[in-house]
Amino acid sequence: MTETPPVDNWATDYDLFDDAYVKDPAPVWKELREKCPIAHTERWGGSWLPTKYEDMQAFVRMVPELSSRNPLVVSQPRDEQEFDPVLAEYGNSAPPITSDPPDHIPMRRMILPLFTPKAVEKHRVFVEALCHELIDGFIEKGTCDAALDYAVYIPAKTIAHIIGVDADRIDEFIGWVRGVLEQNVGNVDERNRYNRIIRQFFGELVTERKANPKDDLISNLLAQEINGSPVAKKAVVGMCNLMLVAGIDTTWSSIGSALLHFSTHPEHRRRMATEPDLLPSAMEEMLRVYSPVTMAREVTEEIQTGDVTFKPGDKVLLNFPAANRDPEVFENPDTVDLDREKNRHIAFGIGSHRCAGSNLARLEMETALRVWFERIPEFECANPAAVEWAGGQVRGPRHLPFTFPAKKVRG
Repeated sequence: MTETPPVDNWATDYDLFDDAYVKDPAPVWKELREKCPIAHTERWGGSWLPTKYEDMQAFVRMVPELSSRNPLVVSQPRDEQEFDPVLAEYGNSAPPITSDPPDHIPMRRMILPLFTPKAVEKHRVFVEALCHELIDGFIEKGTCDAALDYAVYIPAKTIAHIIGVDADRIDEFIGWVRGVLEQNVGNVDERNRYNRIIRQFFGELVTERKANPKDDLISNLLAQEINGSPVAKKAVVGMCNLMLVAGIDTTWSSIGSALLHFSTHPEHRRRMATEPDLLPSAMEEMLRVYSPVTMAREVTEEIQTGDVTFKPGDKVLLNFPAANRDPEVFENPDTVDLDREKNRHIAFGIGSHRCAGSNLARLEMETALRVWFERIPEFECANPAAVEWAGGQVRGPRHLPFTFPAKKVRG
């Protein structure tokens, strides 16, 4: 990542990639809500950062004033995209998350049936078996990296299973996603390289499925129509790209953050191990407190909000994690309450672009935590200082050294 100077004034010069923000952004949000609820920066191309729940509610409804065509917190230069032959052939959008009306609704309707509660329930057996298999790989050692040995593979292998791609390419997928979202924020050439790799992979796969349909997700998407016309190949490539990029880092972060919390809060860990009925409310509280995702919107026409004027071309960051710590909505917002009853968190976004895959993410996270506590009820973080975080678009732990009593692999 490009080296940048530390932040001196969060209200006028914030940086989502600043080490202090990545490790613990809550104090920054608290300061901004009290002094400057909508901050601004010129870093990373410039953007605005709202921190209040009510502002997030308002911004997601500003359509068409705020466009979803460019949802990355650090965008790729458009001239680079226009002259790239791979992107010219396979597109550079990720519908429906990058779609605006009138294209957004038909695109979203294509994928919603794939992620209804009933549809994702079919994957529960796969996810549960996967969790047990992963734990079998390290439980006899009494130590693991809970981020790299467990949390990351649950969404990665599940997405590959759903899309219908080879499981032996999982580590490649993870590397591609991190190359786009995490590791090359300041290196446009590298980000574009990984973006091209993903597009070309899915482009070739979609072309093959178009010629030889199978009983899988890609063939299902290709068989659909939009306004009476066959869905474009570029659109299907974009949807596959979305499922891969949005489906791995996000759930990886949520599972990892929850496990880290329980590893460093033994009283909560003990409750989770002895009160299995606590899991639903505890999971929602983990999603609220450790919400991973910040999205971006691009201003298309001038907007006035209080004393802030947004100009066309400006970027507004939908800071869902900060909104979920707003004391005007959540009592004692920085306190983890596993029994919290009123929990209107927006970890999955809100409005017309609310995460279409939230049911799958919840199933993955619920299964990951349930199986973990069944198999490893006692565990701790061996070295909290060694925990490594990713930040920016998706915030979550990427290195979690855990220790626990070693056990035999299941018979």
